[in-house]
Amino acid sequence: MSGDQTDRMQYGLIGEDASTDGEKLQKYTGEVDWSYLRPHYENEALYFVDPELGLAEAGLAFTQDEKEKVARWLKAGDLVQIGALHAAQWEDSPTKFEALVVSPFVLCRPLLK
Repeated sequence: MSGDQTDRMQYGLIGEDASTDGEKLQKYTGEVDWSYLRPHYENEALYFVDPELGLAEAGLAFTQDEKEKVARWLKAGDLVQIGALHAAQWEDSPTKFEALVVSPFVLCRPLLK
């Protein structure tokens, strides 16, 4: 490898991540179907996030352990633990979801067509 090529390479420790919290959350956000979400529902770790709230905002509150903020959202219905009624509705549905993994939880909302 020529000297000018190695000069442009960036070296870092494996696992080192200088990303902002927002950038990290973006990495764990994606489009999924119910089959991906079902195990998280069964483990009681799946939450619906109201579109007005936004996944990134909710995810950031989870990662920063903002218990009071999360409690307010739960009380207001902006954040809802997925129950059997929703699960049954989505079981045989082609609905796609936007989901964010904030271990051990998964935040989601159906994508509008």
